[in-house]
Amino acid sequence: MNNVVASVRIALRALKVNRMRSALTMLGIIIGVAAVIAMVGIGAGATARIQQQIQSIGSNLIVVLPGSMSSNGVRLGSGAVVTLTEDDAKAIAAECPSVALAAPTVRGGVQVVYGNTNWATNAQGVTPDFMTIRDYTMLYGDFFTTQDVDAAAKTAVLGETVAQNLFGDSDPTAQVVIIKNVPFTVAGVLTPKGQSPTGQDQDDVILLPISTAIQKVLGVNKANAKAVGSVMVQAISQQAMDQAIQEMEELLRERHNILPGQDDDFTIRNLTEVFEAQETSARVMSILLGAIASVSLIVGGIGIMNIMLVSVTERTREIGLRQAVGAKTRDILLQFLVEAVTLSLLGGIIGIVVGLAASLLISHFANWSTQISFLSILLAFAFSALVGVFFGYYPARKAAFLDPIDALRFE
Repeated sequence: MNNVVASVRIALRALKVNRMRSALTMLGIIIGVAAVIAMVGIGAGATARIQQQIQSIGSNLIVVLPGSMSSNGVRLGSGAVVTLTEDDAKAIAAECPSVALAAPTVRGGVQVVYGNTNWATNAQGVTPDFMTIRDYTMLYGDFFTTQDVDAAAKTAVLGETVAQNLFGDSDPTAQVVIIKNVPFTVAGVLTPKGQSPTGQDQDDVILLPISTAIQKVLGVNKANAKAVGSVMVQAISQQAMDQAIQEMEELLRERHNILPGQDDDFTIRNLTEVFEAQETSARVMSILLGAIASVSLIVGGIGIMNIMLVSVTERTREIGLRQAVGAKTRDILLQFLVEAVTLSLLGGIIGIVVGLAASLLISHFANWSTQISFLSILLAFAFSALVGVFFGYYPARKAAFLDPIDALRFE
């Protein structure tokens, strides 16, 4: 035990004598540890943000869109032809066991006016079930009711972005806004959701009863008075989503009289799967960033090995003297190994501080969400210690097995 303590003291004294060289040697480890912590934090922050955005779109969400059509050999995109109706939405909710709720929607751009202010936004005609499907809550007031839809009531629910631009921070409930020269009473304001996984502002919207939106704002489709732009569907559970999609496909093909072999005139998208793919990409990015940053630790380890080999050469006579007065091979090995590990550990501690500071600066100046975990700090620190042992062992072994006579003759 005394030999171990003595070896540690000698190693620390040697590092203290060459402070500048020790500091420069640690620089590689400091940069490596800091880079690992910062890069993993950036990747974890991106993943957490995407998870939050996925949750904001609603749980177990499926969207049904109108199909495409061909014109003179040219295939137009999804939604180019009117194929979905309010009756389809009612049938989906009533006849598909794996579906909890279905809400038809229509959408269009409008200019909303209040007093001397106005704002361009999207008006969306929906039913009360839409609120449940999208997991909306109310910041002010109440959502409109089924009776409002049946009566085509002139009532509106504002997204937080719209409310801020028209009313500032005040509660706009019961105020009157003008949409396409039609006065609407504000029923309330939705709790903000922020950006969607596709980057759209989910709060820049105004929700109207679907009957009101069709009859008084967006207009009736001339081809089909009950046509809708999409149907938002909520499955009864995450596990039932595939079954719900299959049931909807069979029901809609039957309702639309689509024969076997013919293409569907609708498109069903599992939005959860689409956005979970983005989440997986963010996780891969996090791992990739961490792996790239880890290369800096290896480079730092090579720097430690290089300096330790130089140190062995410089202190060859010292090693010979220690061997001559009775120092054993393991004592010399321990001395130089302690030096290497100390450089790594000190570099790791400083690197943790620098990495945390870098993460905070990135969050502040780049407006990028970072999320630091204790596990990433622990792994970076442990890896720095292993680097010290791995790259310090060869120089330490070389010093320990020097021939005492050759070492004493070394100039």
